Amino acid sequence: MPNSISLNPWEWPESRWRARVNKVRAGKALKPSWPEGKLCAFAISFDVDHETNELRTGGRSLARLAWGQYGSRCGMPRVLELLRKYDVPASFYVPAVTAQLYPDQQRAIVDEGHEIGMHGWIHELNSELAAEDERSLMMRSADTLEKITSKRPTGIRTPSWDYSDTTLKIIREMQLTYDTSLMADDSCYELMEDGQKTGIVELPVEWIRDDATYLWMSPHEPLRPYASLDDVLAVFLREFEGAHRDADIFQLTLHPHVIGYRSRLWIVEELIRSAKAKGDVWFATHHQVAMRAASCL
Repeated sequence: MPNSISLNPWEWPESRWRARVNKVRAGKALKPSWPEGKLCAFAISFDVDHETNELRTGGRSLARLAWGQYGSRCGMPRVLELLRKYDVPASFYVPAVTAQLYPDQQRAIVDEGHEIGMHGWIHELNSELAAEDERSLMMRSADTLEKITSKRPTGIRTPSWDYSDTTLKIIREMQLTYDTSLMADDSCYELMEDGQKTGIVELPVEWIRDDATYLWMSPHEPLRPYASLDDVLAVFLREFEGAHRDADIFQLTLHPHVIGYRSRLWIVEELIRSAKAKGDVWFATHHQVAMRAASCL
């Protein structure tokens, strides 16, 4: 009989495919009541990748490094100004290398009442790392962010939402409160590992609630923005309206070097204006939402 490790997936015994599915899985849905009688939670986030998108593959393209620098020079000031204008807190997920390139920027984020969470060391892919390397980079990333901002991160968004077999184990070892890298539900949920409860809250992301899905461009691939800016806003608004109807969470993932252009940032402003007009929306960081969700564990 052939070794099960060498079998094709369609030849796997049930025990193997069940174990694979159960490695990291959604558990109990967490739908807390929101503070101050608010009906819906609005959690906006920014992945502050800057130059690390190119650095993680060797930094060969000086042009794409410049694109990353645009995120810091132009995108971030516009984003922070917009959040300040509407008094909206946000969560920023920052690779440790980005934090070291722009330490004053990270301190400004925290000083303005926003949250900084982990986003890898140099935007590496966890699934390509040896377990010991992944653990070392995650520990060093948390230490670096704490050293620069004087606050230790409580949550993580893995770079490119990439998960290895040991990612959740390391998150638990680090005693983080939440993760926001997976997409098994619209609502927050508890992460399960190998069928066991972990106590880790997941704030689910989704590609349709990510600016890069619609607006990313690659000079070396046939990848160009395919949706109009009005269409992007329409998708985000429909997602928000659905979350509001369900008295749930609306979560959005953005990137300063993607959304931070003069012609694009209005999408975020219109979305915030629409949510503010409801009068019953709680604007919160991901950490704040996770703490409310944790009360339902």
